[in-house]
Formats: sequence, C-alpha cells, structure tokens
Amino acid sequence: MSLDEFQNAPIDEARRQLEICNACRYCEGYCAVFPAMTRQKQFASGDITQLATLCHNCRGCYYACQYTAPHEFDLNLPQALAEVRAESWQALAWPIGFARLFQRSGLAVALAFVVGFALLFWLARALPNGGGEGFYAQLSHNALMAIFLPAFLLPLVAIIVALRRYWALVGGGPIRARHLLSALHDAARMRNLDGGQGQGCNFEVEDRFSGARRSAHQLVMWGFLLCFAATSVATLMHYMMGWHAPYALLTPPKILGVPGGIMLVVGTIWLARLKRRADPELSAKSVASGEMGFVALLFLTGASGLALYAARNTGAMPLLLALHLGAVFSFFLLMPYSKMIHGFVRLAALARDAQDRS
Repeated sequence: MSLDEFQNAPIDEARRQLEICNACRYCEGYCAVFPAMTRQKQFASGDITQLATLCHNCRGCYYACQYTAPHEFDLNLPQALAEVRAESWQALAWPIGFARLFQRSGLAVALAFVVGFALLFWLARALPNGGGEGFYAQLSHNALMAIFLPAFLLPLVAIIVALRRYWALVGGGPIRARHLLSALHDAARMRNLDGGQGQGCNFEVEDRFSGARRSAHQLVMWGFLLCFAATSVATLMHYMMGWHAPYALLTPPKILGVPGGIMLVVGTIWLARLKRRADPELSAKSVASGEMGFVALLFLTGASGLALYAARNTGAMPLLLALHLGAVFSFFLLMPYSKMIHGFVRLAALARDAQDRS
C-alpha cells in the first residue's frame, strides 16, 4: 500500500468516530490522544495518523464510552485507531511490500528467518576462524562484523525513510531539544499507559484498571536497552581497550547483558500472556500475527542469549550460538517491518505532540 492509497484506508471511519469524541470530550483526561484531539476542529489524514500513533490501545476510553454498541454511533475508537496505526506503519515502510507480509504472517516469517539464518551460521563454522577463543573459535570476530554491520545499518536506513515519511505526513516542523526531551521522558515513563490518573489501563481486565501492561512493556524496553548497551560496551572494549571476548560475569557486558536478557524474556512472556487475554475486537486483528511474531523475536533473542551464556563451556554451545546469531540477525533485518518500528514512530508522534503543546 502506498501513501496515496493509505489516504483512503480506515481513515474515514476513524474520522467519523473522532468527530463524535471531539463533541463529547468525556474521556479528555485519559491519554495524550484526547487533549490533542481537542486542538483540532477538522481532521485531515495526517491529523488522524498522528492521533492513532499517540494511542497506546489502553482501551480505557472504550469502557468509559456511552456510545459503544448497541448505541447507533457504534464507537470503538481503540480498534479504529489501531487499524489506522497498523496501515500507516505498512504504508510508511520502505520497501513497502515486505511490511504487509510480516504483519499478516509475522509469526511464521519470524520463525522461518530465525531457523534459516541459524542454519547458515551453523554452516559458516566451516570458515577459517583465526584461532579465536570462546564463541570466536566457532566464527571469527571479523566474519561476524562483516555479516552484522550491514544487517544493522541497512534497516536503520529503512527506519529513517519511514520516519521522514511520517514527519511529512503529520506536518511536523523543526524539532527542538525540548520537544525531543519531552518525547523521551513520556516514552521512558510510558505515561500514556497509566490511564491518565496513574491507575493503569484496561487492556487485559476490561473495565478494571491494571498496571500490568505498562510493567510488561517497561521490562521489555529496559531489557532490550540493557542488552543493546552490553553489546555497545563490548564493542568499545574490543576496539578501544583491546579487551576481547569471552568476558567474565563481573564485567560490564555481562553486568548489563544478563539482567537485560532476563528482563527481556520475562517481559515478552508477560506481554504474550496479556495479548492472549485481551479482547481482540478492540485491536487490529489483521496484524495479530505480526505482533506475536515481534514478541517471539524478542523472546528468542533474549532466551537464546541467556542459554548460550549458561552453556558456553558445554557441547551445546555451537548449536546455541548459531540459534542466537540467527535470532539477533533476524531481529535486526525485520526491524523496519515488525512492530519495532512503532517505537521509533511513536517517539516521533510524542515529539510532534510536544510541538503542538508548546
């Protein structure tokens, strides 16, 4: 789907519902969507995309609404915005075609990528390794860098293209430091998952508030960031200090990476459980497989890393290394097409919202 085609997607239904909500304003304190909505009198496609991206699908507005079915207005704003959000991520992706494939069949695509690349890494053990130690006895550091550097940089280019398209679509202006800091602050706290009053949201327990989803997301976010920090620190230690892997437990890469991996595994299991308990009628059902595929990728990345560290001195190490490298490689390649893109785009939406509020 192109950006032009996207203009005629679920935008019209979301516009109808937003106009009713904007007249009612009962849910004004629930999240960033509602105060942002009140600043508009009419909703262009870019405005609706911005509001949809600000929505975190906490569902509090749905359970508070007096105009849901069987009322003739038949409002289901969480689903309407979720549909716009899912379509926008696919329309903004570059190249466009693969994003739709992942969202429709994400779990199968994710598992196929992990298994396929794990097999390739297993076969690559036959390459000369230069006599390295530990993991590098299986695959040399130079070979790993030659493989993973393009797999990291090329998806970043695709993400930058998507962000530029999003910024143009929502009419964003020059970004000031205060806008970015506000967005980072809201994202770190996951402010829009607290129900507006700090009570949590209604994602998995219908009309009762819960902070479970916010906690699970924070475990995943901080776990991922700790794992990324561990890899970054290890890279600096390797190139700037000449301190090469393998690293002991009480070294910076492991002090960051082991807790990060545990948080990632626990958080993804928790998220998957919450998603299975949630009402599918309040989300974009067409991308459910893509969402679970993304959660599975994160879980496999964290779990295989922990298993690899635990079995580093056993005969299972070569197989676990291939599996871990396959999971990490697949995760980076699929970043622009999986739900990982929502982290970048939602940060842009929060910065755009900060612009409007300033």
